[in-house]
Amino acid sequence: MLVGNKLSGVGTALATPFTEKGEVDYPALGRIVEYSIASGVDFLVALGTTGESPTLRKEEKAEVCRAVARFAAGRVPLVMGLGGNDTLAVVEQLKSVDTEGYSYLLSVAPYYNKPGQRGFYAHYRMIAENASLPVIIYNIPSRCGANIEPEVIVRLAREIPNIAAVKEASGNLGKIGQILRDRPEGFSVLSGDDSLTLPLMAMGADGVISTGANLIPKEMCQLVRFAYEGKMPQARKVHYRIMELLKLFFEQGNPSGIKAGLAIRGFCENTLRLPLVPATDNLYQRMEEALDRLASEE
Repeated sequence: MLVGNKLSGVGTALATPFTEKGEVDYPALGRIVEYSIASGVDFLVALGTTGESPTLRKEEKAEVCRAVARFAAGRVPLVMGLGGNDTLAVVEQLKSVDTEGYSYLLSVAPYYNKPGQRGFYAHYRMIAENASLPVIIYNIPSRCGANIEPEVIVRLAREIPNIAAVKEASGNLGKIGQILRDRPEGFSVLSGDDSLTLPLMAMGADGVISTGANLIPKEMCQLVRFAYEGKMPQARKVHYRIMELLKLFFEQGNPSGIKAGLAIRGFCENTLRLPLVPATDNLYQRMEEALDRLASEE
């Protein structure tokens, strides 16, 4: 559902499957990529939060990106996660990273050192000026400790041509509304929270970068397409069908929930890297029941 040159629709924030021994499971990654594409997603995101990028080694990150590009085979646009809280270190990464097959970079807001708004602006300006691909700002204050304010995001969008979009996971509908109201033409606003996709699209957002799309890509695509077409009763119906499942995906953190769901459906092992741990048996059982109910409604 790409509209013009804007990034829009549903992007799967790909999980990184691991074997029982903790190594990257590339055949399982291929299965998830194929399932997403066959189900109609519009783009794929590698090395995001759901992909457990903080615990992937440099060599693994490079190989995961190459594998996703190989599996996708040019059928959908690809987004590569590349960010950090050391601006100059990110710039150094940009000089050597292999972006073949990728169309965008997703760069998370600097974490732990909690820059002010002037610092956020300077950080993203430097990254965009050194990146060979358009940059997507990733605003997720719950993980990073500080919010990139709407005025800064809009200023970046207006002043720096290489900044193409924002993935908004602040959960603050008022602030996201400011971005939607004031953004320049051609700048995409994507939900970073599956459960807020419907209200944000009702406000004019362009789609979602979705954790749930690893496992329920068809439903996420239906939701977004109905909302984009203004078919709100149909969009609400899908939203309410998957609402409980989306809550379960995040109940014990991401990607613990989605990894459990993927294991239930046979896509991969229920293996994470410490400090993340698998979902509890209780959550696993409730997720099995919710997935069975969803399947029975089809």
